[in-house]
Amino acid sequence: MDSVNKSVYDQSIDWVPLSLTFVEYPKGNVFGKLLALFSLTPFVILSGFVTLILFRRDLHTITFFVGVLLNEVCNTVLKHILREPRPLVRNTNLLYSEYGMPSSHSQFMWFFASYMFYFTFIRLQYANNKAFKEFFWKVSGAVSCIAIACIVSYSRIFLQYHTWRQVIYGALFGIIIGTIWFAIINVILTPHFPTIIT
Repeated sequence: MDSVNKSVYDQSIDWVPLSLTFVEYPKGNVFGKLLALFSLTPFVILSGFVTLILFRRDLHTITFFVGVLLNEVCNTVLKHILREPRPLVRNTNLLYSEYGMPSSHSQFMWFFASYMFYFTFIRLQYANNKAFKEFFWKVSGAVSCIAIACIVSYSRIFLQYHTWRQVIYGALFGIIIGTIWFAIINVILTPHFPTIIT
């Protein structure tokens, strides 16, 4: 029993935090805490993708998710090519080993927002697409995605994880990759979906 406790409670083990969702904000700053929570939005979206894929198994959702993953790969490659440091070096260097240019949060959110914008206004075509109510919901959805992308992007600057330049470039790369991926899905892959399903 003592040998089990000794191995479980060994004080000499060097612990490394899982930095996936670790976000710091200024102590006592309510606005900073709110922005830190908004900064977790990409993880909420990823959870939504996994849930939709597991329960609906929709090809379009799966290909959208593949685009999100490819966008993240592009971000990682760009960071290692550009190698621009983050604006603030914190004490916990193990948590912030990656570079800051371009902002992955900004790139993720703007990829998502631009893809959703195109999907809403180009792909979603209903028989009654002239109705004001439908147009209102389309605009509301698109504006919500863009607003959340703006908030998440700003949160990265306010929390000093990125500079304005890193966030703007992240947004530009996200919009460009989102546009290209939507075009690939809509023009090249979607016509083959019925064949893939059968």
